[in-house]
Amino acid sequence: MTSLTSVEREILDGMLERRPDLSDCVDPLLALHRALVVMYDGGGKLLTCGNGGSNADAMHIVGELCKSFERKRSITSGFAEALQKYPHGEELAEHLEMGLASIALGFNGSLKTAVENDSSLRDIAFAQEAMALVKPGDLLLAISTSGNADNCLMAMSVTKAIGGLAVSLTGPMGGDMADFADIAIKAPGDSTKTIQEAHIVLYHTMCAMIEAHYYPEKR
Repeated sequence: MTSLTSVEREILDGMLERRPDLSDCVDPLLALHRALVVMYDGGGKLLTCGNGGSNADAMHIVGELCKSFERKRSITSGFAEALQKYPHGEELAEHLEMGLASIALGFNGSLKTAVENDSSLRDIAFAQEAMALVKPGDLLLAISTSGNADNCLMAMSVTKAIGGLAVSLTGPMGGDMADFADIAIKAPGDSTKTIQEAHIVLYHTMCAMIEAHYYPEKR
C-alpha cells in the first residue's frame, strides 16, 4: 500500500489538527498502518502488551478492534445465511459485527500465575503467552512509557524469532524497545501521564485508520 484513502487521510489529518505536537510520530504511524494492512490481508492478528496504564491501553486497543469502533462492520451475507441453521442464528446475524483479530497479552490469570510460579526467569509471562499465540506474519505492539520494560522486550524477541513484526510505542527516549523494534513510535511528553495521553491519541488514530481501511462506511 503506497497511499492512504481519503477517509484514512482525513483521520490522520484530524489527529494532527488536534495534536500538532505528534507530527514526528506520523511516519512510524504510517509504517505501522501499512504493516497492519499487510498483516490483516495475510490473515494475521495483532497482539498487544504493556504494564500498568500501558496494560490497560493494550486491552483498550483490542476492544476497539474486535468490534465496531467508528464505522459499520456488517457481517457478510454468506455468513449470515450460514448462521441461520444454528441456535440463535437469526439474532446473531442481526447483531454480530466483523472484527479485526487482536489479543492483549497478560489477561489470562491462570496462565500468568502458572508461568510466574513455575519459571525462575522473572518477566517471562508475556513471552510464554506470545510463544503459544504468535504465528509468522503476526504483529506485536508493545507499549511502555520508558521503553525499557523487560517483559515487553522478551515478548518482542519471541515475536521476531517466530517471524512476526515487533512494534514499540514508547516515550521520547525510546529505550531498549525502540532500539530493537521493527517500527518504533516515540510519543512526546515529559512525564508518564503526558506520554500516556499521547499514546491514547496515537493508538486511537491507529485503530480508526485500520478500521476505515476495511470498513469505510460511517455508522
